[in-house]
Amino acid sequence: MNRAEEFQELRPLLFAIAYRILGSVSEAEDAVQESWLRWEASPAEPRSTKAFLSAVVTRISIDVLRSARVRREAYVGPWFPEPLLADPYEDPERSAELADSLSMAALVLLERLTPLERAVFVLREVFGFGFPEIAASVERSEAACRQLAVRARRHMDEGRPRFEADRKERDQLAERFFDAFREGDVDGLQVLLAADVAMVGDGGGKAPQFARQIVGPANVARVFAALIPQFTRIGVVVEPRRINGQPGGIFRDQDGRVVSTMVLEVLDGQIQTIRSVLNPDKLGHVGPVADAWALHREANAARRPRRTDPKS
Repeated sequence: MNRAEEFQELRPLLFAIAYRILGSVSEAEDAVQESWLRWEASPAEPRSTKAFLSAVVTRISIDVLRSARVRREAYVGPWFPEPLLADPYEDPERSAELADSLSMAALVLLERLTPLERAVFVLREVFGFGFPEIAASVERSEAACRQLAVRARRHMDEGRPRFEADRKERDQLAERFFDAFREGDVDGLQVLLAADVAMVGDGGGKAPQFARQIVGPANVARVFAALIPQFTRIGVVVEPRRINGQPGGIFRDQDGRVVSTMVLEVLDGQIQTIRSVLNPDKLGHVGPVADAWALHREANAARRPRRTDPKS
């Protein structure tokens, strides 16, 4: 097997590592491509290509994350990761860790960690790398990596949400939610919401959106009561999809362009959190992106009563 073939075989793993460190599809893809360029130019013949390339993509991702954190501190409104429709990497022995680490809630929680803590946590807790490999990847001692892992695990455990593990139950609840949405059944939506449900959107200042956070079933229902007629008037439809391993949907305009994505996080048989990504910069990999501001204007225009000609 030549280098190109080895790289293609490992590409899903490299992307999965980079995405979890960066929370960005585009930046993860760039990190993977840069890893290939370095591998192609390197005269080294490592004993383990997997360990070598995992270390390279981790170091690149750490550097990218350090610069990205400055941008995220100045980000307008809540920051969410770019929605991922499918994880290209599979490992039956670590399926639970891979699924848990992919959720929007977990990726948002990872933002609390330093770049080094985040990389160590991802390599150790998600992918099961040994500390010798992790130490080589982040260029720290094994003892330092163990300390980083303990701190990262403590931070994650303190804030880790406890969502339903039963995929079938979550999917059935999501199906009921989106059926009620399509039918304009606001009361049907409200009964699916937890008493402390929160609805949050990431528009990055580049798309019209609701308030930063809406809490409580009655308040969330009022938002849907306003949104659903607007969407209906301008032809926006929802396509149920799994997003970041969770039940969710893609909202599309009448030409099929992406307006936003939505993820439903479920706890105790009810929807606990609704996260929407509206920032067009984060949706390009999902498909052609709609002009959300133009749709907003169209919806407002459609809502106004038409003037009648007094002469008619």
